[in-house]
Amino acid sequence: MSSDIWCIETEKGFVCAKRALSKLRVAADWHAPVERNLFEARWLQVAHQASAGCAPEFLGQHPELGVLVMQYLDPVHYRLWKQELHAGNADAQTANAIGQILSKIHSYAARNSQLASEFPTDKIFFEIRLAPYLLATAERHPKLALALEELVLQTQNNAKTLVHGDVSPKNILLGPQGPMLLDAECATWSDPAFDLAFCLNHLLLKCLWTPSSSSDFLHCFEVLTNSYLQSVDWELPSPLEARAARLLPGLLLARVDGKSPVEYVTEEHQRNHIRRVASALLIKPASYLKEIAHAWAKDLKT
Repeated sequence: MSSDIWCIETEKGFVCAKRALSKLRVAADWHAPVERNLFEARWLQVAHQASAGCAPEFLGQHPELGVLVMQYLDPVHYRLWKQELHAGNADAQTANAIGQILSKIHSYAARNSQLASEFPTDKIFFEIRLAPYLLATAERHPKLALALEELVLQTQNNAKTLVHGDVSPKNILLGPQGPMLLDAECATWSDPAFDLAFCLNHLLLKCLWTPSSSSDFLHCFEVLTNSYLQSVDWELPSPLEARAARLLPGLLLARVDGKSPVEYVTEEHQRNHIRRVASALLIKPASYLKEIAHAWAKDLKT
């Protein structure tokens, strides 16, 4: 929805080319700066330095055209995590590996703080993440507006490392050597809690898409959380977890009432379930991510 993507055959084999769109293909009027393509290219290079093989190999980038060229990943060998989850294949080893990859990238970047100057993308991140998710949702929920606005400030005020910004199952391929992260158009120097909360949000939402695997999704939620937090070495894990726990309900509510509603939540009773759980946790924030999983599971049973 955010880019044109081509598979190109060259003398040396296939490559993938990607050009960012100025207007995203969603129902809402959502525009985004095309220079985000440059920062995705930079993220790919940092990610490989942090955790080799965790993302497609960077091959080149044309700043004027806004085109990024990278390794082509054949779908015969690389399965989309989103499709696997929809089919009920919620593998705890995959969740564990994703948590480790995220923490490795965050740790590496935090130790190399000079990287912050290579990602002057606060404005882009605000326009394609904070505003369309949290602030757009605040407009729909005036009573929760202050809490949602505070989450924007929390994210902006805890810029500690390089953040991917869109760690979701649609952007994770499962290959022969493990998970690979894609589509870092939102890459910025920000709060690592954003990546953690953003990914965990999708594991909760999958309970509404494939209800028969809800317990497996919630187990993956727990495994990914623990895998990530156990490797946090750039700050104390507890305040990071608390920030993620405060942010997650806002991101959850945003997927029904923000500018990017999740496409598989189609029934009003599902939307109301999300609104109930998220609203309660925005009013009375949790300090631990397991509290959110517990509240979510409890409401699913009612």
